[in-house]
Amino acid sequence: MPPTPHDLVARFGSPLYVYDLAVVRARARALKDAITWRPFQPLYAVKANPCPAVVKTIAAEGFGIDAVSPGEVALALRCGVPAAKVLYTENNMTDAEQAEALAQGVLINCGSLDRLERVGRAGGKEASVRFNPDVGAGAHEKICTAGPLTKFGVHYTQVDQVLAIERATGINVVGCHMHIGSGILDADVYAKAMTVIFDVAAKLPNLRFVDVGGGIGIPYRADQRHVDLRALGAKASELMSAFCTRYGRPLELRLEPGRFLVAEAGTLLTTVTSVKTNPDTAEAKGRTYVGCDTGFNHLVRVAMYDAYHRIDNLSHPEAAPREVDVVGNICESGDVFARARTLPMPQLGDLLALRDAGAYGMAMASTYNTRPLPAEVVVDGDDVRVARPRTSVDALLDAYVW
Repeated sequence: MPPTPHDLVARFGSPLYVYDLAVVRARARALKDAITWRPFQPLYAVKANPCPAVVKTIAAEGFGIDAVSPGEVALALRCGVPAAKVLYTENNMTDAEQAEALAQGVLINCGSLDRLERVGRAGGKEASVRFNPDVGAGAHEKICTAGPLTKFGVHYTQVDQVLAIERATGINVVGCHMHIGSGILDADVYAKAMTVIFDVAAKLPNLRFVDVGGGIGIPYRADQRHVDLRALGAKASELMSAFCTRYGRPLELRLEPGRFLVAEAGTLLTTVTSVKTNPDTAEAKGRTYVGCDTGFNHLVRVAMYDAYHRIDNLSHPEAAPREVDVVGNICESGDVFARARTLPMPQLGDLLALRDAGAYGMAMASTYNTRPLPAEVVVDGDDVRVARPRTSVDALLDAYVW
């Protein structure tokens, strides 16, 4: 019988990240089923959640890896993903990082003209190029990764300069890539950007694949809906078919989901450590603060992106509803998970669940305030195992030279 959240906290402590691998598996299969174009190679944007148990689950479904750092490349290879299925999308990489990637045999996805030239001059035979289609989208301006105000990619109007570098260095550009943003719920946004990127791809003679990036969102709020995967898949396949007819041969289509695969699979469990209510005066406003044993050091999305996470009172779901602020244990006023949220009134010791925390949660966690990182646990049916043990204060301090 699958364990309850209370069982997990009793065994592994609080706060605690929990990932349901069955959900991850279901999302991966839903995406594959939605895309009818073949050949199709999905890549997991491992930045969303680098937990090896999660990565291996997704890789077992046939996904490659979209990596953005030497560490993510190393993680993919250690998880058993072949180098040929790893795309390293660089972002201001160093020459040492470039040399390491070339030695590992992973394909570098170049985000600038000078990087493409350096890969070619260093003996690289093949590369991909990330283009900026000048169409950006995302749930927040900080995660909009295309358009005139972003640092990412070669502008789509510079494709002739890419061709010149190909001729000068002998490198073959085998991939045409874009990534316009994150948290996108509108399939039409993708279609618009794909139209631009296919026009660019048509000018590149040596392509093996077109990669339309990731960014598929999930409905964090009750009034949001999942992106229509069938519509997205049909449109992507239709556009790819028309492009390949024009190009003269079939190419591989790539897509790079991250959040879509893992966000809803993850929950951050936290225990209520304080409940206080201010006086009901004009100054104090009678607000009730529910304090927890975690903070934005463990889930920074609310503080950084004004993100929304559903919160459930697992201990007293039947309690009378009350408007409260759910706050963390970090020494900043921005350490807030929810303002004026109506919840079944929490009590000291209650277990709360911060939902949809499987993407960009632990992946962006820190040890701010010299607070250790929580444990990560994966659940797969009745099977439960620690994916990463809780760190300790001693471990944090031992990292220093005393």
